Amino acid sequence: MRDKKSRSIGKSVSWRILASCDTILISYLITHSIAIAASIGSIEVLTKMFLYYFHERAWDRISFGRS
Repeated sequence: MRDKKSRSIGKSVSWRILASCDTILISYLITHSIAIAASIGSIEVLTKMFLYYFHERAWDRISFGRS
């Protein structure tokens, strides 16, 4: 059984929202600047969403761990 591409996209988007909030929070704690933290978060949100999508699609083709 394989996931539909729309499921992978939904998982990519929901994960990026959560992970970007984490990145922005960590960046803020380190820099004490919301502007810098938001900049870091906005850059990584796009690049990592695409990387996660292709990572998810690759793992969908692997049977490892499925019953």
